[in-house]
Amino acid sequence: MQARRLHLTEDLVARVERQEPEYPGARGLPYIEEAAFPHHARRLIAEAGEGPIWTFAYGSLIWKPAFEAVAARPCVLHGWRRSFCIHLESWRGTPEEPGLMLALARGGSCRGMAYRLPDAGREAAMEALLRREIGYEVDLASVRWLTVRGEGGPMRALVFYAAPLDGAIHVELPLEEQARRIARAAGHVGSCAAYLRNTVQHLEALGIRDRYLWTLQRMVAEEIAARQG
Repeated sequence: MQARRLHLTEDLVARVERQEPEYPGARGLPYIEEAAFPHHARRLIAEAGEGPIWTFAYGSLIWKPAFEAVAARPCVLHGWRRSFCIHLESWRGTPEEPGLMLALARGGSCRGMAYRLPDAGREAAMEALLRREIGYEVDLASVRWLTVRGEGGPMRALVFYAAPLDGAIHVELPLEEQARRIARAAGHVGSCAAYLRNTVQHLEALGIRDRYLWTLQRMVAEEIAARQG
């Protein structure tokens, strides 16, 4: 697939890129205790059973992984699709200007990458993955094993932020409202616009064009340009 120029350019992202103060208790929910991460890592490894352990990357894990993968395979997850459906009041948003985070919603299909955890030190790799992806107790409900399919056939992979999502953060917004939020929101780690651009750019490099994200990045670009002049 020939790469096309993104409408959401570096220049447009730079117009809204900023770092806001951190709001650590924005969700008002209990965090996962530090001592619990090793327990959950061991539990998930036990659930995986014998053989290699894979995780499915569909968003930022593609361009910012938490561990050194020993293998990578293009694959498809059927029955799920990318969706900016997690309400953010911290990280890449604030209570005054909430953002959105990418997750998986029911329906359609999602092309991404399966990354294999190393056999040696897999518990440390799994723990690093958990620390990167989730922080609240309620997030554990949206971590699940699903079947992905690639050239090597079907395999189980660990997937993060696949429904059910906590009702306090799960939103289903029209595409126009998604674009409006993403064009405006930023938090202590940066802007939603930068996150969207990075994700689309790295998917394109892998030959993956998600029509939903491609449309959204154009709409966000138009929103920023209209607001910033």
